[in-house]
Amino acid sequence: MKSSPIGLLVAVALGIFPAQSWAQAKAGKVTVAGKAAAAKDSEGVLDADASGSATAGSDAADATAAGDTPGSDAGEETTESPTGSGLDDICKIDPAACPNLDMDKEAARPLKEQIFAVQQAFALRVRRFELQAGWSTSLNDQFVGHPAPVLALNYYITNVLAIGVNGSYYAPFNVDQDFNAQVRRAARVAVPLTEYQWGAALNFTYVPAYGKFAGFGDFIFHYDAYVVGGVGAMSVRPIPVIDPDNRNFAYEPKLAFNAGLGLRIFFNRWFAAVMEVRDYVFNDKLENLETSAIPAVAQNPSTWYGETSLTNNVQAQFGVAIFIPFSFDYRLPK
Repeated sequence: MKSSPIGLLVAVALGIFPAQSWAQAKAGKVTVAGKAAAAKDSEGVLDADASGSATAGSDAADATAAGDTPGSDAGEETTESPTGSGLDDICKIDPAACPNLDMDKEAARPLKEQIFAVQQAFALRVRRFELQAGWSTSLNDQFVGHPAPVLALNYYITNVLAIGVNGSYYAPFNVDQDFNAQVRRAARVAVPLTEYQWGAALNFTYVPAYGKFAGFGDFIFHYDAYVVGGVGAMSVRPIPVIDPDNRNFAYEPKLAFNAGLGLRIFFNRWFAAVMEVRDYVFNDKLENLETSAIPAVAQNPSTWYGETSLTNNVQAQFGVAIFIPFSFDYRLPK
């Protein structure tokens, strides 16, 4: 009964010392070489027992961390790296996956890369028919107006080049200005006038530019601009104003060349508004400004015509264009 308290005190003492040594070992600092720094007491004086125990514990910890077992050399270090990871291991397994490149030779190789950074055209024209219908009016004749309905049919051989025909019918719509009649009646002065019956031409159309613009808020309009030119005929005749009592001219077709500029604004991929200005150039026979008092001479058709003049009939056209077929497929480069 009396020996029990003594045994209890011994057990408590044995448990306290290891706990103190562990706490002191943890309080020490480990150097790069794995050595524990000497522990100091609260006054900065080295504790010999604590320093020795911390050093011994640090050496044991270094040996365990390095993979050394008890009895191995303390100065031996392990340099083996983990296997199965890293680029070097992949190259050892599959050398073909890590080719050796001559950078000078690679830099000297010509670049043949093609980058298509342009948006696809909104409406393709190639292998499509374009039917135009509109109304034209003259711009450069201050004495006579030449309005006419216009029809045109074009076929696009490529996306920018077309061949086609167009025609205008002027006969019922020629307008002699009232001012001309008043001047003729009051001052007995007149100028030669010409009226048109019809016009037709074979044309070539080239589209050099197309794009888009914003309008009405966020709405995007697509457009293209084109040039047109061709050759055809104009059926014309002088208006008898010098001697209308004896003269009555007949229509005659004249060789005519034409050239112009046009603009199309697309509302969808097959329907567009068209604005065009075109100049029709031809040689026109004008009325003779002189008359004869002799009836037989005045009624002779050979005396009705005067000089020949190079005439420019500049027409402004407004209308619509319909592309057929209505749909198309893009063919992208391979």
